[in-house]
Amino acid sequence: MTKSITHVIPGTSQLPPRERILAASRDLFYRHGIRAVGVEAIAEAAATNKMTLYRHFGSKDELVAAYLTELAREGDELWVRLEKEHPGDAHAQLDGWVAYVEQVMRDREDRGCAIANAAVELRDTDHPGRQIIDAYKTRKRDRLVTLFREANYAEPELLADEVFLLFEGARISIQCCSGPSGPASRVVAMLRSLLANHAPKQN
Repeated sequence: MTKSITHVIPGTSQLPPRERILAASRDLFYRHGIRAVGVEAIAEAAATNKMTLYRHFGSKDELVAAYLTELAREGDELWVRLEKEHPGDAHAQLDGWVAYVEQVMRDREDRGCAIANAAVELRDTDHPGRQIIDAYKTRKRDRLVTLFREANYAEPELLADEVFLLFEGARISIQCCSGPSGPASRVVAMLRSLLANHAPKQN
């Protein structure tokens, strides 16, 4: 599968070797899966060699952990951005998150959540990436609980679980049910209906 990759990932040629390796692994892991991609293919796509790759990452497992750490950091940055854009306004932050979901659902290049995809491949293993995945998904769910509580929604933990599962399920649906035009196309309307049904309590 990966033997046909013979070019540097576009836009990375001027990056330092470590960053090129991360960019290459990110592209290849997402498109082909973690297990299907070997270090030779990553080194080739990063315009480097295995010796350099192992100098920056002691093993493929270490590289996978770095890849997942980078994805998790970017996911966490979404909440930081929403807080900066709407300081102290949980309702506006939630609206911003729903707008983000809508954008994701419209992305026809989307192959689902890269972290969730990795979780499937690393299931039932003691791979160091598992802890990174579990911690990230827990933070995401906890952030929703906090926002729903701050916005005075009824049953914030139950609502967070329902919203979390709806979004995660929609991203999986994109991969197997007609892409963004399938059932996932209705997830934003479903989210808004769910939020309306859990309307904030009146003080």
